[in-house]
Amino acid sequence: MAVLTLALGGACSSDDTPDIGAPDGGDQPTTAESIPPPPPEEPTAEGQPVNVYEHTGPDDLAESVQDIPTRVYVPNGESATVDVIDPETFTVVDSYPVGRLPQHVVPSYDMQTLYVNNNQGNSLTPIDPRTGKPGPDIPVDDPYNLYFSPDGSQAIVIAERNSQIDFRDPVTWELVKRLDVPAEYRNAEGNSGVNHAEFTADGKTMIASCEFSGWIIRVDLETMEVTGGVNVGGKPVDLKLSPDGSVVFNANETRNGVSVIDWANMTELSFVPTGAGTHGLYPSRDGNVLYVSNRIGGSVTVIDFATRQPTATWTFGGSPDMGGVSTDGTQLWLTGRYHSEVYVIDTSSGELIRRINVGGGPHGLAIFPQPGRFSMGHTGNYR
Repeated sequence: MAVLTLALGGACSSDDTPDIGAPDGGDQPTTAESIPPPPPEEPTAEGQPVNVYEHTGPDDLAESVQDIPTRVYVPNGESATVDVIDPETFTVVDSYPVGRLPQHVVPSYDMQTLYVNNNQGNSLTPIDPRTGKPGPDIPVDDPYNLYFSPDGSQAIVIAERNSQIDFRDPVTWELVKRLDVPAEYRNAEGNSGVNHAEFTADGKTMIASCEFSGWIIRVDLETMEVTGGVNVGGKPVDLKLSPDGSVVFNANETRNGVSVIDWANMTELSFVPTGAGTHGLYPSRDGNVLYVSNRIGGSVTVIDFATRQPTATWTFGGSPDMGGVSTDGTQLWLTGRYHSEVYVIDTSSGELIRRINVGGGPHGLAIFPQPGRFSMGHTGNYR
């Protein structure tokens, strides 16, 4: 395994997030009319799609977003703000307050709105990506994370502290169904810590991680019920599907690596050690490798999708957390969760290009726009 080490400074902050700010008020805004859902992937003779990432290459920017200026939106949990970065100049060009404990900035299904998940503020702050400006907050309980079903019919709010998955209308935000994570998938204190998710290639199933209990659960999107689970232990967080759709990769913070999960049978096939505090997972633009952020180890591990083995580790210090890949695939942008900064990494060499100072406790940044026909939420899960 190749190891590239770069020096990086910065004082580390506490793991605890202070209770800062207050939820913003305001009327519920209208949302852009949803685009028609695309057809499901054409299966091969074996019943699997050729490549679930085939529409997220560097030349696949949708026509509906080509007039939107590229910006990087950084939610700062401790500061209760969003910083906006121009990726051409690596400078913060705007900053504004949002609700308490913003966790992620999430593109809408039709890629016309960004939503800031104000976890403790119990609200979503919509951002117009053409102007980069926020609108009035939308009241939503416990939005730690936000996803959209692959057909665009469901907004799925992952309510971590409530151990719930809320299925909502993506236009009105009215609650359609509240799914309580069953007791068997919770810890001894009764919590699951459900927080990250991924969708199967056929768009019928969601796989979700339960960070507090160590479980990965499977949810049928039609019935909106849990249909199975596997206990991987540790603190499972981010999830990404393999290009052929057969397995899902899961980052585990305290096992310090990535589980390979057979989602159809809910079994752990293998485990890939990466680095301390494994947290975020990001496919490359060509769909060949997976970038894995190691938040405590201050590094990124590159995993080959085909072999499911590491090919390199880029060590640069700090606390690389969540983010995304640039449109052309040449850069990986990640927040420095405990260092109040953002890292820009060259994906061809692993070199640290830039460190940008932002607010306190930056978490789920979104580079927008990115290639894809539609967004399934989080910081940019596209198909």
